[in-house]
Amino acid sequence: MTELDQTQTPTQPESAARPWYISLIFALLAVALLLGGVWLYARVRNPFPFFGTTYTPPQTAPIFSATDQNGQLYKFSPFGKTTALFFGFTHCPNICPLSLTYLNKLKERLPEAQRQDFQVVFVSVDPERDSPAQLKSYVEFFGHATGLHIAEPALNNVARAYGAAYSKADIKGPQEYQVNHTTATYLIDKEGQLRLVWDYTQLSQLDKLQADLAEVMQ
Repeated sequence: MTELDQTQTPTQPESAARPWYISLIFALLAVALLLGGVWLYARVRNPFPFFGTTYTPPQTAPIFSATDQNGQLYKFSPFGKTTALFFGFTHCPNICPLSLTYLNKLKERLPEAQRQDFQVVFVSVDPERDSPAQLKSYVEFFGHATGLHIAEPALNNVARAYGAAYSKADIKGPQEYQVNHTTATYLIDKEGQLRLVWDYTQLSQLDKLQADLAEVMQ
């Protein structure tokens, strides 16, 4: 019996197994790239981590007419100055006086050059009781805000344009009642753009407010 010659193809040596630490390095690099992409995307969408709630994109602040605390016609057109706009009333027991106090402290923290370019505007949601004279004594007691009186129905239109609301409550008489109102402060840049909103509960954190303001005033 003849033995058949068999030509055997030499087998390729098996690849050596990849060391575990090489796989770990590749995995860590992949995670780093993913996190870097997420971070970059977030920075592009919101380049500064604002403390307040931002308008994305910014919106044009509605312009309106009013009577200021000196009884003069006042056209609210915030171009040229950064503005903190707040709706409230002079008989407010706590939120309004504290808001004006914190906003005045925020202004006092600014360098002199920036202080001149920042204004606080207080719009009364109680036009029946808040005369210009009443507003004058009130805003000057708490700082250097501009107090504005707007008669109805124009007041309602202005408030709605900013997303603010108000209504009478605890009515005991024509001159004895409270007003429930939105407690937000609207920050408007010098180009007249609504940039962010600070809630009343945030106003005591002046360091964070100042950081927001510095970014908006750039």
